[in-house]
Amino acid sequence: MKNSSNKILSVAVVLLLITNIGLVIFLMNGKGRNDGKRTGGGKGDPSEMMVKELGMTEQQKKEHKQLKEDHFKTIRPFYDSLRAARSAFYALIKDAGVNDSTIAAYSQRIYEKQAEIDKLTFNHFKRVRNLFTPEQQPKFDEFVQKMMQRSKKDSAAKGK
Repeated sequence: MKNSSNKILSVAVVLLLITNIGLVIFLMNGKGRNDGKRTGGGKGDPSEMMVKELGMTEQQKKEHKQLKEDHFKTIRPFYDSLRAARSAFYALIKDAGVNDSTIAAYSQRIYEKQAEIDKLTFNHFKRVRNLFTPEQQPKFDEFVQKMMQRSKKDSAAKGK
């Protein structure tokens, strides 16, 4: 009995060793890396996808890049503020005596900050849409809808 247990244990150790060596080789070859692609389908940067799907001209690419940079410069402080508001909200967890009105007030702050971000992003997309020809605009509208659906799926997957 002891001899068969030792054999089973030895086989298990050898199999685990082979598996670990295989995993190390796999990771060292870079097959496990994301190579800068977004997760959630690995379809890459949304800007690159938009360039391909809409057939953007060099001028449109240049203008879009500038709009995108300006948008992120504008919106970054709003995200920082939202992050701080959420942090303060969840810090209330440790307060056993926190009441519903305090929770509602903190929650309202988060809502207002998120609403402002959404408005700024909406206006950004309106400006980007104006870069395109009338033929490209319906494709852009469809692209934005797909990205929003993808964003919802990514958020839902993170929440699981």
